[in-house]
Amino acid sequence: MDAVELHNRTVRDFAELVGGIGTDQWGSPTPCSDWDVRTLVNHVVGEERWAVPLMEGRTIAEVGDTLDGDLLGDDPYAAASEAARAAEDAATWSIEKVHLSYGDEDPHEYLRQVAADHLIHGWDLAVAIGAQPRLDPELVDEVATWFADREQLYRSAGMVAEHLDGFTDAGDALLGAFGRDPRWSPADGVVARFNAAFDRADLDAIMDLVTEDCVWESTSPAPDGVRFEGAATVREEWAKLFEGTADPHFETEETVVLGDRAVVRWRYSWGEEGGGRGHVRGVDVLRLRDGKVAEKLSYVKG
Repeated sequence: MDAVELHNRTVRDFAELVGGIGTDQWGSPTPCSDWDVRTLVNHVVGEERWAVPLMEGRTIAEVGDTLDGDLLGDDPYAAASEAARAAEDAATWSIEKVHLSYGDEDPHEYLRQVAADHLIHGWDLAVAIGAQPRLDPELVDEVATWFADREQLYRSAGMVAEHLDGFTDAGDALLGAFGRDPRWSPADGVVARFNAAFDRADLDAIMDLVTEDCVWESTSPAPDGVRFEGAATVREEWAKLFEGTADPHFETEETVVLGDRAVVRWRYSWGEEGGGRGHVRGVDVLRLRDGKVAEKLSYVKG
């Protein structure tokens, strides 16, 4: 398939998905664990905005920081639509070389790079907002063939996560090559964000991810712990936990999500006098509701 056609089809597909984002979904989690929907769309819009000066022959230094930061503004739908149209137009321009961060590149190679990013991030966006993923077999075949010779380069540069095997469907296999789990659901994203917030001891971020009537059952005192109900009460207890712990670190060892339930194996450690670290290992049994954690039942070894 011609690189321009491949690029423009993936760009159009992504733009259509953006049009289906609910007004209450911009903060929803995505398979890119550090990005919510708005951050994901802003990243892709950034690529589309960069296409214009790069296909004009301008260098990254010439563009500078003009395309940094938030590119969506008050009307992200319009911003995404305008960027997509401009990128499609720029893809048809004739130029000998595109000046990228690693050096000069063939423009069709550059367009295939951007097309691959649109295709994969299009899947990210679709599953994040509950839309039908768009992995057209023809586009999947084009991107998979192109990526096969570049996967290790992408991985060595830290651009993709570890390869996930075990998928027979071509689209799923491509997602696995890009480090995606085709079985990902928004619940996985909620749990990942919740665990990451605990690791940072970021109480505000944690509380943004729990329901107003949330319940926490602590690990102590033995054997049953204590049950705390309601966001205000739970927040107070977690604040005590973080304030009373030197250099807390919450490491997720394994997460299993099934429907509205999740099981998280964790290792919680803290700094001790003399420079050592103490730790306990345990399990959380979570109940999810409306995209948030409604119940956290904690159990510890020992």
